[in-house]
Amino acid sequence: MLIRKIENDVKERLRRRALRHGQSMEAEARDILRDALKSDDALATGLGSRIAARFKGIGLRDDEEIPELRGYTIKSPFEE
Repeated sequence: MLIRKIENDVKERLRRRALRHGQSMEAEARDILRDALKSDDALATGLGSRIAARFKGIGLRDDEEIPELRGYTIKSPFEE
């Protein structure tokens, strides 16, 4: 892959970032692309599914349900 017409300031920031991470600009660019595409994959999954996946193994089991709280109100201290 060859990328042309990269602005000088972008190239310089990439160079500095690569230096901070102790790797070549090419390796840094690969890491940036890999991370960017990972977050695209994460966005394809719904928020609820991502939250459930993060906390899988703790808390609720598959056969448990969370009671719905519609209509349940809590007065704020400002209303008293």
